[in-house]
Amino acid sequence: MAVQQPPWSLPTQRAPEPVLKVYNSLTRTKTEFVPNEGRHVKWYNCGPTVYDASHMGHARNYVTQDILRRILTDYFKYDVHFVMNITDIDDKIILRARHNHLISKLISETTSLTPELIGKVQAAWVSYVQSKVSKGLADSDRPIAGSEREAWPELVQRFRDKAWRLQGLQKDEKFEMHFNAANATYNSLVQAEEQLQSGQTGAEVARSLIDVSKDVLALALDKQFGSTVNDHTIFRSLAAYWESEFFKDMRRLRVRDPDTLTRVTEYVPDIVEFVEGIVKNGYGYEVEGSVYFDTRAFDRSDNHSYAKLEPWSKGNSELLEEGEGALSVTTGRRSPADFALWKASKPGEPSWPSPWGPGRPGWHIECSVMASAIFGDNMDIHSGGIDLAFPHHDNEMAQSEAYHNCPAWVNYFLHTGHLHIEGLKMSKSLKNFITIDEILQKYTARQLRLAFLTQLWNSKVDFTESLMTGEVRNIEIAFNNFFTNIKALVSHAEAEGPSLDGKNRFQQAERELTDSFHASQGAFRAALCDSFNTPQAINVLRELVSRTNVYINASSGNLEIGLVQRVARWVGEQLRMFGLGEGETSEIGWGQERNGDEGTVNREEVLMPYLRTLSSFRDGVRRLAIAKGENALKDILALSDKLRDNDLVPLGVALDDQEDGRALVKLVPPAELIKARDEKRAIAEAKAARKAAAVEAERQKRIAALEKGRVPPQEFLRPPNVPEGTYGNWDENGLPLTDGEGKELSKSASKKAKKEWELQEKRHKDFLEWQRQEQQ
Repeated sequence: MAVQQPPWSLPTQRAPEPVLKVYNSLTRTKTEFVPNEGRHVKWYNCGPTVYDASHMGHARNYVTQDILRRILTDYFKYDVHFVMNITDIDDKIILRARHNHLISKLISETTSLTPELIGKVQAAWVSYVQSKVSKGLADSDRPIAGSEREAWPELVQRFRDKAWRLQGLQKDEKFEMHFNAANATYNSLVQAEEQLQSGQTGAEVARSLIDVSKDVLALALDKQFGSTVNDHTIFRSLAAYWESEFFKDMRRLRVRDPDTLTRVTEYVPDIVEFVEGIVKNGYGYEVEGSVYFDTRAFDRSDNHSYAKLEPWSKGNSELLEEGEGALSVTTGRRSPADFALWKASKPGEPSWPSPWGPGRPGWHIECSVMASAIFGDNMDIHSGGIDLAFPHHDNEMAQSEAYHNCPAWVNYFLHTGHLHIEGLKMSKSLKNFITIDEILQKYTARQLRLAFLTQLWNSKVDFTESLMTGEVRNIEIAFNNFFTNIKALVSHAEAEGPSLDGKNRFQQAERELTDSFHASQGAFRAALCDSFNTPQAINVLRELVSRTNVYINASSGNLEIGLVQRVARWVGEQLRMFGLGEGETSEIGWGQERNGDEGTVNREEVLMPYLRTLSSFRDGVRRLAIAKGENALKDILALSDKLRDNDLVPLGVALDDQEDGRALVKLVPPAELIKARDEKRAIAEAKAARKAAAVEAERQKRIAALEKGRVPPQEFLRPPNVPEGTYGNWDENGLPLTDGEGKELSKSASKKAKKEWELQEKRHKDFLEWQRQEQQ
């Protein structure tokens, strides 16, 4: 009988593998993530409208999307195709470009302060008060036409009342912004009138008035001259500039570039064709050169539903109007909810040819066309800020499903939450935003990313000083200390070499830490599977670090170095996966926090400063060794101190001398090392200065004493060294014999004079010796 293997059965999992679920705005629940095509993920992210500096709201959105993207690609190993657009033509861009152009033109044409210029600013201010500021005023507070200047001081007083100001904000969320702009212009007008009366009419004074009043003045200038702006490079150059600045900021924030970047202006012919398809399918109609989407026809069709994300917002006129843009003309629409697919261009607006006449794309259509051009009639993920859900994303879906005749254009909608600063919603349109450049002067990209990681990606984030100086700082310090400690332990173990007395038995403490490590790996995956729960994932890492520290502290030096290395490497790998640093999976720590524009590492550029320093140190040691001088050992130690205190400091390398003779190596920001070194030097220099001052004071004291011996003893008791008439006669040595009246000195007076003479004789000898030494 042939010998056979015994039967084998498939293992049964004790704990099922968690599956990735994401919070889907289309269901408002966490749903299992299932890509259409295996592990290939089609992801479209709404990019910025580039007309101004990027701010913290952008940081919240794009850093958060970058974190989710990194989790999908680097942790779950999906093959993600990440597409993002740039809106480089839009009502906001058109208005901002025209305003900038018209203000710049006025400034260049203004050579002096004149009554006409003041009148122009005055008229613009009156119009601004009536059209903008009055929106937030009660009827009883609104100035009567023609009395705006007289009423303004009283309004300023009332504006200081917080309750009154809050009532204005309830009427119009832009009330405070408009009031501040009007008040700045008012104050500038008053000052300009005084300057005109006093004869201060130079170009600088006039241009200052224009600059302070530009927010108010730009609206009046645009109303008067906006239609004359026909050079379309004005719009393109503004968008191109701010697009470049946006990506600079994103790279500083360590946000990865999209795999594919699209711009609206590059897809206009595709947009025209797309709109034609929607009209052909019965969901669009033309009105005086513009084309609108028929929301009612779409909603009534069997296979479609309008406003899938926020059906309750269908009748929200404020959101609908905001979505259409400030330059839109909405007369002739069949329904207030209908939105522009194609806008007929008015004078002063860029235009492209179309079957309906010269025009430009509507805001919502751009994403539909660009995403469809790359992904077709369906994508796995569409993402953006929650403020885009309605009407932008709802309109995107409706027009895309109308064009493709498909039931679902997007499978998962991921919306990041709002950003509040110290409890207040931030908005570029309200001018209460903090730019990315400003925030990066205060915090690092790593700290900002940690702040977002500690809060759920789809929840409201309240960015506060206490968050950054409290939780974020504590997390960073805890990981910093952990990595520094582990590196020191590993370095020490490597220097010691393998221990022949090492234990062979797997001890209980190691088993407990190993079990905790494996449990943490499972808990970390479970957290990320739970709709990217990064706060919980970070807590898992922190708890594992804490347990590892307990193990190290309790080991009394008899620890399993390989185990703590594995833990530290895994923790660092997960932190780098979140984008908190760059480096290899095998290294311990955060990795490097390179600037976004560094790109691929140039080894020569990175290493040469360190190699030159070490080479210079080696050359110095060799010279001393070859010379075999008496002080060679002392000089080599001085060179070593110079390497530690001077040469390595600008490179960000700290050497801490230990009692065992080995230096602990740390990588520290150069600015911190330079500051610490300079402070240490300042203390040493102050101490040396005090010592030198004391020595100098002692020297001056000694010189003063020696100077007393300059007069020879033979002359010491003669005038002018004593008052005229003190003595009458002297012997050959200069000792007095009689007093001023010619009487012989008494015994006691003669004794006293001799004592003084002998003291001066000693002083004079000391003085002569000092002079001799000084002349040598």
